[in-house]
Amino acid sequence: MKLYQNRRLTLIAWLAFALVVVLSASPLLVNDQTFAQAGRKSTENQKKNPNASGDPEEARKEQEKQDRKKVDKTQPPVSISIDTSVVNVEAVVYNKKTGAILQGIKKENFEIYEDGVKQEIENFSTPQAPLTMVVVLEYSKLVDVLGSPAGGYFDYGRVEILRPAYEFVSRFVQPKDFISIVAYDMRPTPLIDFTDDKSKLMSVINLLIRNNPAFSESNLFDAMKLVLKGGLGDSVVLDDTKNKPEKTEYAGLEEVEGRTAILLIGSGLDTFSKINFDEARKIVENAGVPIYTIGTGNLFMKLYDNDPRLDPANGGVLVTGGIRLDRLMLLQANNTLKTFAESTGGKHFPVTFAGEIPSVLQSISALVRNQYSLGYTPTNTRKEGKRRKIQVKVNLGDQIDPKLVVIQHRQSYVEEKTKK
Repeated sequence: MKLYQNRRLTLIAWLAFALVVVLSASPLLVNDQTFAQAGRKSTENQKKNPNASGDPEEARKEQEKQDRKKVDKTQPPVSISIDTSVVNVEAVVYNKKTGAILQGIKKENFEIYEDGVKQEIENFSTPQAPLTMVVVLEYSKLVDVLGSPAGGYFDYGRVEILRPAYEFVSRFVQPKDFISIVAYDMRPTPLIDFTDDKSKLMSVINLLIRNNPAFSESNLFDAMKLVLKGGLGDSVVLDDTKNKPEKTEYAGLEEVEGRTAILLIGSGLDTFSKINFDEARKIVENAGVPIYTIGTGNLFMKLYDNDPRLDPANGGVLVTGGIRLDRLMLLQANNTLKTFAESTGGKHFPVTFAGEIPSVLQSISALVRNQYSLGYTPTNTRKEGKRRKIQVKVNLGDQIDPKLVVIQHRQSYVEEKTKK
């Protein structure tokens, strides 16, 4: 009897050894028959050595799972490549003469051209989704200087920045809107993550009103990069989580689906960013997120425009923290805001007096809530890192004079560049 058992064990061992040799020599020929052999082997082993629970069926299934894992390791890895070259365009259509926004436009009324070549519209959605927006505020000692004429003797200069933010949150944020607030000086700081709780958003504005700016630097370009592309930044200030890290990952707005926008309130000055204007412009163009800008410091510029101290030839005027301003810098700052807005399909509003703020915010709210989302896959497969121009046309027949139709949309983007 013992001799018979020894022979049987020897035979099983040889069969197992032969199976391993076959699998090792021909990993690409594994098929259902291999799985069946592995199952029979598992059953035989279970008969000789039942599991501790005493359930042969469960032991058989467990052994078969282990055998399948061993077989799967012999299979070559599978690589899947997904093309994500769809270009998204947000478009707002309004009457040039009256400013009235044109609604109810259908997909067949739109045409998109890239570098003069007509593209097929693959994705289309009407303006119905809630708004996802980041309110970006310049909060440095510079804003106190530039906003001093607007604040007068009774308010700090920073009120020029905070007043439009306060009114936007209190009057124009609607239920189901998700808003985040980011303030920047020498670095961008997320004050509150995306939320639809208006009371939390208002508490952020009140926090800024009660405090004083700490730094003189205003690094606008770095702030736009963090807001759009995301990255590691300071942890959200209004976060009650215990033992929260100093740095956390902030999600970029360009990855968010649905209706998105940025409300940027600031002077447009950039004093010490890690990236330059060209890099920042490429980021905002490629993100596909409309940027609406409220330019501050305009009253300062108008009051001191003829002041010889602002003449670049005289080296400008020392304002704060070793930073000098001159007339050319202020003009460039305003042009930066205008470029960011127009190139992304947003709009620039240079505000001089506080009385302009309600109508400006009303216009911004109407524009962002009437964006048509269009998407197409470019017919041009070139990847040389060149800029491509986008043109959107609307055919409304006899409803309105075509000369009065204004289509607000992103103007261009920079194609990818193949790495050599």
